[in-house]
Amino acid sequence: MITLDQLRALAVGRSLFPPTTLQGAIDTLGFVQADPIRAPARAQDLTLRPRVYGYRAGDLERCYPDLAVEEDVFINYGFVTRALRALMHPRTGAALRPTARHARAQAVLAFVRERGSVHPREVDARFSPGRVTNYWGGSSSATTHLLEAMHYKGLLRVAKRDQGIRIYAAQESPHGAPRETPYVPPAGAAARRAHIDAIVDVVVRKYAPLPGASLSYVVSRLRYAIPQWRGELAAALVRAKRRLAHERVDGVDWYWPADETVGAAKATPYGLDAVRLLAPFDPIVWDRRRFELLWGWAYRFEAYTPVAKRKLGYYALPLLWRDRVVGWGNVSLSDGQLHADLGYVEGRPPREKAFKRELEAELERMRGFIASGA
Repeated sequence: MITLDQLRALAVGRSLFPPTTLQGAIDTLGFVQADPIRAPARAQDLTLRPRVYGYRAGDLERCYPDLAVEEDVFINYGFVTRALRALMHPRTGAALRPTARHARAQAVLAFVRERGSVHPREVDARFSPGRVTNYWGGSSSATTHLLEAMHYKGLLRVAKRDQGIRIYAAQESPHGAPRETPYVPPAGAAARRAHIDAIVDVVVRKYAPLPGASLSYVVSRLRYAIPQWRGELAAALVRAKRRLAHERVDGVDWYWPADETVGAAKATPYGLDAVRLLAPFDPIVWDRRRFELLWGWAYRFEAYTPVAKRKLGYYALPLLWRDRVVGWGNVSLSDGQLHADLGYVEGRPPREKAFKRELEAELERMRGFIASGA
């Protein structure tokens, strides 16, 4: 009989794998969610910090041109392996239609190929396209809007970042030949289903074990990754439930990869007494439904919550002790000193002496990490 304690250990142990190289961590995760807020560091850096040897804030952006990784949309925007990006494209359901906008896109693509890589302001200066209404109802540069659409379509890729701004290059075919759609769609229904199942497996391997409702949710979010196959996601969910390992625990159906055994994972590769401050979008805490089932309290990301309504803080980092999330911390660096405002679910820190020792070690690690990217 599987217990909730075993599921907690599985959730933490399989996600906090022993630290490896930056490329190795990305390959293992498959996808790293991105967020621009730096409080104390960007979410992608906070996610990679405990999973990469000697990771410094900003290493992903600095090393990006030399990594086998791409910026793209998965269930959210972030960084994906090239193998995963190839599975998601071509996004024929997001095609640029033969309108004036399509003609402009072709002109922009020719310009990018000629230049090799471009900053959005170069495209703006060349084409002067004006402004458009963005997703949130505000005004954005039409250049930014078009480049983002061409990137999502697969015509462009992000070659690097310049002070946080995406520098675009043409996305060529694997053989280097220019073509409108560099990726080749799977031939036939069976190959298409295999593509979709492989994509589902990526999201399951990152966030498992998943309660049934969460599994349905993450599979539904793949409509952003593969809009061309959104109508087939319901069938993909049925297939996933059949092939995944699953167990009913305390009235909830849980799912995880069939080749993994509950009870085999260690609580943490850092030792039984490890303390870690996690990113708000870390795979251990990303699914709020699963979070409440495993740890019995509600964690919310409050950066966009009015100040008067915040309970945890602007950018509260979940505080992991052993295989339990026992609280949260708001941290900042000033004059080389780390300032940490910690809160605990039970109103006080754990009583074990090891907790205090490990917390101090984690805060020192966090200080060095933030300072390295300053």
